[in-house]
Amino acid sequence: MRMYEIIEKKRDGFELSLDEINFFITEYCNNSIPDYQAAALLMAIFLRGMNERETADLTNVMANSGDRIDLSSIAGIKVDKHSTGGVGDKTTLILAPIVAACGIPVAKMSGRGLGHTGGTIDKLESIPGFNTSLSTEQFIDNVKSIGISIAGQTGNLAPADKKLYALRDVTATVNNTSLIASSIMSKKLASGADRIVLDVKTGSGAFMKTFEDSVELAKTMVKIGKNTGRKTIAVVTDMDIPLGFAVGNSLEIIEVIDTLKSKGPEDLKVVSFELAARMLELSGIGNIDECRARVSNAVESGKALSKFAELIENQGGNKDVINDSTLFPQPAYKLDFICEKPGYIQFMKTDQIGIASLVLGAGRETKESKIDYSAGIMFNKKTGDRVEAGESVAVLYTNREETLLHAVSLLKEAVVISELPHERKPLILAYIDSEGNIKK
Repeated sequence: MRMYEIIEKKRDGFELSLDEINFFITEYCNNSIPDYQAAALLMAIFLRGMNERETADLTNVMANSGDRIDLSSIAGIKVDKHSTGGVGDKTTLILAPIVAACGIPVAKMSGRGLGHTGGTIDKLESIPGFNTSLSTEQFIDNVKSIGISIAGQTGNLAPADKKLYALRDVTATVNNTSLIASSIMSKKLASGADRIVLDVKTGSGAFMKTFEDSVELAKTMVKIGKNTGRKTIAVVTDMDIPLGFAVGNSLEIIEVIDTLKSKGPEDLKVVSFELAARMLELSGIGNIDECRARVSNAVESGKALSKFAELIENQGGNKDVINDSTLFPQPAYKLDFICEKPGYIQFMKTDQIGIASLVLGAGRETKESKIDYSAGIMFNKKTGDRVEAGESVAVLYTNREETLLHAVSLLKEAVVISELPHERKPLILAYIDSEGNIKK
């Protein structure tokens, strides 16, 4: 088999066989195929596309390129959740303890921040002492003992995806539905869950900017799940507005705790609780209405908050943060972002808000950047709210005083004020069932 012929075949619009896909991934990971040939095939795929079978085969082969975690020793159905990323998206840290408190095991491997989007692992590491670097054995043992564990992805989980993504990133071949879907789902398959709930974001703060593109991606990933034997559903949610009021690591953990105390922002509760209910439904413990009732009970009874405290303590963190937010790292500087004219917030350029938080130190400019866990933005107002001249729209926090003016200039461009009221969109825009059927 020759790489030249595989490139030529896809360039001319023909579908690749499983053997050809396997040859490409295996030999590229072995460094037997040079980057220039791999890039040529990626561009051919980008332009010509992949069908449903090819996409499923690519996903499976990438999942098999490294370690696959075996969760079979954990009793019960294991349901994983994945978000395509957003600003203020802290739903994992709310739904995971809720689901675990309902008796469903949660074995969650999460990632770090990427670009303007925050990462679950970075947020957890803002809790003093919290350890996200667990061995597979520790990870599984934690789930067996307390029903929940959240850890960073192992270094050898779907390594083909890591290598391919680095090449896609520099060859303008990232934004292809089959390549995006296989990238996400290969890691989900390798993580070992029995069933998968996908939160596909859409809007200015999401990777997919339009509803149509988000639905296409969601359907493609659901079909991959079906074709690889993993029951998968998707929920398309709005990311034209930050989720909750907090953007930044420790700020978001404090908001998570408030939400588990039934005091959090309504939009964050709506999305987190719905995703938790969908996870319970996939686990087979009841219909969606019954599962929504279980979610509400887990929060109102305090069981979900207790489970979060148990998670923190079990992974070396200081669980006293549950009742004392001063135990988090504290910023040296804060500044109010003041509204210059009266009106209504018509729109928030959510990706730019994420960048402003990154500038303050809450994210990474490069892989080597050190995160300031206390940095971020706490909003007082969001889309649709009335604001007066001189009123504080948000408070900026950082340990880098020199970043404040830059962050403020970004927010001035991101927060659009209008004289007329603006109605907020629904938070949950669509549901795609395990057969790929869409319900709005």
